[in-house]
Amino acid sequence: MPTAIAVTSADLVLPPTDPGTPHATVLPAPDSQSLDASIADMQQLLARYGEVIVVCPTSAPAAVEQRLRAVRSLLESDRIALVRTDLPPLGAAVLVRQLRQLAGCDFSPGVLASAARLLAHYIYAGAVLGSVSRLDRVPVGLGSHLKSWLPGAHFAVLAGPTPQIVRVGSGEGTLAGPEFTTELLLARGQLQTDWPTSHLVPRWRIQGAAIEAALPESSPGWWGTGKLVEFAAYLPDLPVLYQLVASVRRETCHWCAMELIGDRCGFCGAPLPVGGPAPDPGGRAHGGMETRASGADTRTPGADVRALGTGVPAQSPRALGTGAHAAHAGPHALTPVHPPRALP
Repeated sequence: MPTAIAVTSADLVLPPTDPGTPHATVLPAPDSQSLDASIADMQQLLARYGEVIVVCPTSAPAAVEQRLRAVRSLLESDRIALVRTDLPPLGAAVLVRQLRQLAGCDFSPGVLASAARLLAHYIYAGAVLGSVSRLDRVPVGLGSHLKSWLPGAHFAVLAGPTPQIVRVGSGEGTLAGPEFTTELLLARGQLQTDWPTSHLVPRWRIQGAAIEAALPESSPGWWGTGKLVEFAAYLPDLPVLYQLVASVRRETCHWCAMELIGDRCGFCGAPLPVGGPAPDPGGRAHGGMETRASGADTRTPGADVRALGTGVPAQSPRALGTGAHAAHAGPHALTPVHPPRALP
């Protein structure tokens, strides 16, 4: 039975890539379901699947995260992982679908939960906007704010993995794209433009035509305007995603004993010790994920920013394609590898 993937909004559920892609469970919003009902639903998921990974965007209302933490605390369960992501709505939906694809493989729940931050680094999520005057989730300079008041001004904005903004049709260049083959997903709002297909497809090594999807309901709020066309370029092939995750060295969490990749456990949030003996796992509190995550946090400054590329082996793309576990640069390696361009 694959690990259960749950989401906090129906916007995060894209159509499956193939019949073998597991479904995602949509958890009702706190204002539409009582706490007792939320606990009962989570108990059913745990009884059926064993472990549950819940993807909750950082842009979700605070009440959503509070409800999830309350359910996890009251159940005193260390089998519920809360995965947060800063990706915009369409990019977050792509991340969820990739986790669903990998959930059908032989990865342990701990590896799957901690792989979310690695996968997010290979999703190029952005939008073409009619205005950036209300955009507060991506750094926007004063010049761009002033230009947004010009009639007919459009802006191409990349939210991740590296924020960038250019004015469309001004000769300011284009967005820096991936160096590996991707697919492009589009969601059209109220803005009429073909810029993503005319500029990104030939420059971003997009295979095939762009795929259309419905615009997530949360997109206008995330981008600060309804005049937009949101896009996300991503790795579409399951074998490539599998090799990318499988090539990373695995560790065992000293707190909850889950497997992990990178520098932080996806279930309890405990950081990977850097030097010195690991703490005694027997000394952790009952249901230790809440105690550890909210109490004595021993993370180092900048750990969350570093997390996107952590734990990735220092291998060339060709070495990744061999499927061999080559030399590892350590749990805090900062430079992510490029995915293999072709399967072995």
